[in-house]
Amino acid sequence: MTTHLMPTYARQAITFTHGEGAWLWDDQGARYLDALAGIAVCNLGHAHPAVRDAICRQSGLLIHTSNLYQVALQSRLADKLTRLSGMDNAFFCNSGAEANEAAIKLARKYGHQRGIDRPLIATAHSSFHGRTMATLSATGNPKIQQGFAPLVQGFVHAPYNDVNAMAELAHDNPNLVAILVEPAQGEGGVNLPDADYLNRLRELCDQRQLLLMTDEIQTGVGRTGRFLAYQHNAILPDVCTMAKALGNGVPIGACLARGAAAEILTAGSHGSTFGGNPLACSAALAVLETLENSDLIAQAADKGAYFCRLLQSGLAGHAAVVDIRHFGLMIGVTLSEPCAALVAKALAKGVLINVTADRVVRLLPPLVIDHAQLELLAQTLTELIQENFQ
Repeated sequence: MTTHLMPTYARQAITFTHGEGAWLWDDQGARYLDALAGIAVCNLGHAHPAVRDAICRQSGLLIHTSNLYQVALQSRLADKLTRLSGMDNAFFCNSGAEANEAAIKLARKYGHQRGIDRPLIATAHSSFHGRTMATLSATGNPKIQQGFAPLVQGFVHAPYNDVNAMAELAHDNPNLVAILVEPAQGEGGVNLPDADYLNRLRELCDQRQLLLMTDEIQTGVGRTGRFLAYQHNAILPDVCTMAKALGNGVPIGACLARGAAAEILTAGSHGSTFGGNPLACSAALAVLETLENSDLIAQAADKGAYFCRLLQSGLAGHAAVVDIRHFGLMIGVTLSEPCAALVAKALAKGVLINVTADRVVRLLPPLVIDHAQLELLAQTLTELIQENFQ
């Protein structure tokens, strides 16, 4: 197909025309089970009536005015998000990368207010925080950064799930002002830390007067079985970023802050032309109200466990399977060798999956996926691995 798009994605040769729940249909009429949800975006599935109706209703009233004026829906959304998260206030933008940019600026200003001229932010190896220059520099993956030097200065990295290494980093870098961390690494290979990892980072940050900033862009909005993943640890970060599933496909991101961190960004210090406009906020409010009035978040943990039991049963003893793990409906299957070819082979069987970190099949199905669909997904993936790996 002739295209004038920049080739920034290795796209599959398929075009979808419509969807419903966990299903998508292509322009040839074929149906596919979506186990990726637009990369953890469509937690309510496709064409959810509450989101559809909210967008249609709001588009007939008002789409955009700018943040030079009061936006009532934005205030409502901030109220709801702070109540659900335990945070104090919110800044709205259009994506996860922008939410992390806001967090990075907030942390730097926090450092300058403490008299630190060259503040540093610590992140983890194998992390992913976005593709803007600052978030790219924060990302702990040289492959993602390749070709974009000189990187933005001000970031240091430690191994993921190693609090002692992070403590050494803090000791060796007196200019450190914040730790930015994913509660579970998605792009890095569905890496799950120890159960007390965030608790120990919280303690370290309290001891060192550092901001704990959690990147919940992939783990947030119910995917792990809680609204936000840090809620499994019964802690509060100082800053939390979210996006992806917040609008179920309508672009919106948020940077939430608490305590002293909530007072850092003031008028003129940050902004976004489109951030938190009425259309995006109406979609996000519909998402949150739907989740609050259902048990989809609570079901995510049970569905993830059920799916992994199916896989473990079907692939028991298979030599190529290194590990099967999940954090709610964030699922990773590590194989003993690269497995990127499985994406196209799954597509040919009518299932959408993803491979990250070369050897990890990553599954991020919508929260609305049912048990029969999970069984179909498990059966298809089991057959694919059995057919393609000895």
